[in-house]
Amino acid sequence: MKSDDDVEAGLDSVHGSSRLTGREALKTHVIVVLGLAFCTVAFWFELGRALRGNALSWAYVFEWPLLGIFAIYMWWKLLHPGTSFRQRAREQKPVAPEYEGMLAAWQEEQRNLEVARLEEVAALQRQREMDGAQKTSDS
Repeated sequence: MKSDDDVEAGLDSVHGSSRLTGREALKTHVIVVLGLAFCTVAFWFELGRALRGNALSWAYVFEWPLLGIFAIYMWWKLLHPGTSFRQRAREQKPVAPEYEGMLAAWQEEQRNLEVARLEEVAALQRQREMDGAQKTSDS
């Protein structure tokens, strides 16, 4: 399975990782500002309706700010392709040399545990299949 980094690298190679500049960036800024202004007006409109007793408007009171937040997120992704808010978390922190052996042993044990778990799942599945086959042959 591909990691997020592999997918992002593939997208960058297809679309290029250049940032929006010039007219494209200006258009994006204008659209986001207009969209946020619309979300703000819609929020105030729905808040007024909700306070006057329209219960359904309470859903829109929360929807419009969320839509504005999503617009800001997408604006950021358009202006900064190939970056991620989680990018720093994905970078592996270096291990002190005196702990490298301990890390390798732990990683090996994790692999062994995963293999054992998969073998156990496969054995249970085979047992269920055999039990099902016995029940159909007994009938």
